[in-house]
Amino acid sequence: MSGWISYFTGARDTKATTRQAIVGIREQLAMLDKKEEYLTKKIEEELKKAKTNAITNKAVATAALRRKKTYEQQLDQLSGTRLTLEAQANAIESANMNAETMVAMKRGAGALKEIHEQLNIDKVDKVMDEIREQMEHTKEVADAISNPLNVGVEIDTEELDAELAELEQEVLDAKLAGASHVPVHTPAGPSKVAERRQVAAEDDEEAQLRELQASLAMN
Repeated sequence: MSGWISYFTGARDTKATTRQAIVGIREQLAMLDKKEEYLTKKIEEELKKAKTNAITNKAVATAALRRKKTYEQQLDQLSGTRLTLEAQANAIESANMNAETMVAMKRGAGALKEIHEQLNIDKVDKVMDEIREQMEHTKEVADAISNPLNVGVEIDTEELDAELAELEQEVLDAKLAGASHVPVHTPAGPSKVAERRQVAAEDDEEAQLRELQASLAMN
């Protein structure tokens, strides 16, 4: 228990012990690999020897099979040992990861506690009230800037509405009066065309007479 407590407090000896244990297990597994390779090779040799002497020399073949059986038993024992060491290494690595996670979480909890000690709800409410006050002040300034300047003039909105209504009525009355005096268009018949021709002829005669009078006056 003291070892884990020292680990959580950040003591270096426990971390070093953990690393040494994992390294030691990995080294032992490497030795087992070499031993298994050696036993596998010996098993193949004894099997080959037994096959070679199975007919010609049964005693030699039988001895080879016995040695092969012994090597196979040793190989099985090494396999069990390997499984145990691998399981132990995995357990240590998992425990080490959990311990490091707990250290990180403990540091995070301490950091949060320190922050919250400096940032309580009263301080937050005070800051938010100040922000709201400044936002309202900003809005008031913006409204004041955007409103038109009517210096020295007091305007009655009801009076303006009444005047606007009178102007609208005058415009409507004028439109109605203009509509009642629209002349009726009558198509020009033959008699109208003759009258226009007669007026044009009379105008032409008067123009000629004025020219004559002007020439006599000059003489």
